[in-house]
Order: sequence, then C-alpha cells, then structure tokens
Amino acid sequence: MYIRREFSSVESMNISCIIITYNEEKNIERCIKALQEVADEILVVDSFSTDKTKEICLKYNTRFVENKFEGYNEQKNFAVELATYKYILSVDADEVVSDRLKKSILEVKNNWKADGYYFNRLTNYCGHWIKHGGWYPDQKLRLFDSRKGTFGGINPHDKYIMQEDAKIQYIKGDLLHYSYYTIAEHINQVNKFTETSAKEAIKRGKKSSILKIIFSPIWKFIRDYFLRMGFLDGYYGFIISVISSHTTFIKYIKIYELEQNTKS
Repeated sequence: MYIRREFSSVESMNISCIIITYNEEKNIERCIKALQEVADEILVVDSFSTDKTKEICLKYNTRFVENKFEGYNEQKNFAVELATYKYILSVDADEVVSDRLKKSILEVKNNWKADGYYFNRLTNYCGHWIKHGGWYPDQKLRLFDSRKGTFGGINPHDKYIMQEDAKIQYIKGDLLHYSYYTIAEHINQVNKFTETSAKEAIKRGKKSSILKIIFSPIWKFIRDYFLRMGFLDGYYGFIISVISSHTTFIKYIKIYELEQNTKS
C-alpha cells in the first residue's frame, strides 16, 4: 500500500511530474528527457506494460510504480496521491514539454502565484503539426496545486477540475503532443475510445437516438472542417475531420446498442 507523503516547507516549490503508461516504449524516453529540467520528481504509474516501458523509465532514474488500470481519471488520481510534492505537472507519455513551456514552468516555480496553470497543446499527426479543426490551441490545465482539485471529466477524456475558489492562470509555451504516427493507428484507437465513451455516457444517463446517429456525425464534420477551418491543414485536416465524424457515429451507435441491451 502506498501512502502519500506529508509535505514540508522545504518541498513547497518542488514539482512532481506524473505520467501514466501502458506499452509506451515508442514515446516515453522523449517525454522523460524533456522533463528533467523542470521536475524534481518524475513518477511513472504503469499498467503492467509488456514492452520495454519499465526498462526505459528505470534507466532515467524515475520512480516507477505498477498499478491496475481502472480508468484514466482513477489512474491519474492514484498518481497524484503517490507524488512526493504537492505541486504537480501531469503529462502523458506521448507529450513533450517544449523549450518555451519549460521556461514558463521554471518561472512559475520561482514565483508560484496561482493554484493552477494552463497552457496550449499542439498536436503532431502523422508527422504534421495540426493547427486548426479544433485541435489547437487545445488548452490544458496540467500544472497545479494538488490540494486544490482532482482529476474528473468523462473517461477517456480526463481533465483536472479545480475547486471553485481556485486561482487559475495561463502560461506561454506549447505542450507537444505526438498523437498518431499512422492513420491506421488513429482508426484502431477509435474502437477503444468509443467503447469507453459509450459506457461512460450510459453511466451518466446520456441518450442516443436514430436522429443523433444520423445528424451528429454530419454536424461534427461541418464544424471541424469548415467552421473550425480544418481545411487549412490540407490533406491531414480532411482525414482528421472524417475520422472524427466517424468516431461520433460509432459512439452513438454503441450508446444506442447499450440502451437496447439494458431494456432487453
């Protein structure tokens, strides 16, 4: 059993970086290297990877803990509880702190004024940086005082939810997100994410219908490709908009099926 450590005044401005992983040998080394300048502790909570994730993490002297995966929010809250320091920087294994963002984080460490800090995330898709279609600036609150909130949101899209009285500020610099290396990876991930999303939707009482199945994907494509100017990202902007529309279609089908099975 792991118990969260008591905080001392000496630790007050130190930062624990938390990363949750499962078979991330392709990404984790790049992620860890970028954190070494800003993190006083790098804590990796792994869901029993079967590749070289553990070997790579231990090579960089990270604190490595294995824990059964129950959900993104649950795993990240578990990591927060294990962290040595109360100030937390949360990143995913496929993300990299840019040089400009490092500078901003170091400035915050020297003068911590708010309870939480958010910044932009820039996504790399199949080797191309995507700046439209709703994918940028994609603001994320990932630097925070862990006494002031908790991970929540709807799995698989976790987010850190601050208390109502918390003070939140924006800092400059992009969190670089290396999402999919191939279109096939994106398509394969759709089934996994929509499965989780549909189950979460049912838990929260969200409904589907034939009208939603038909029109929600159409609206999703129009909004992302035209209104959010996904077309400015060229070929990959079109591919992303089509797959995102397809994802919406699949999600509502799965919600509908779960509803019918429940009634049966």
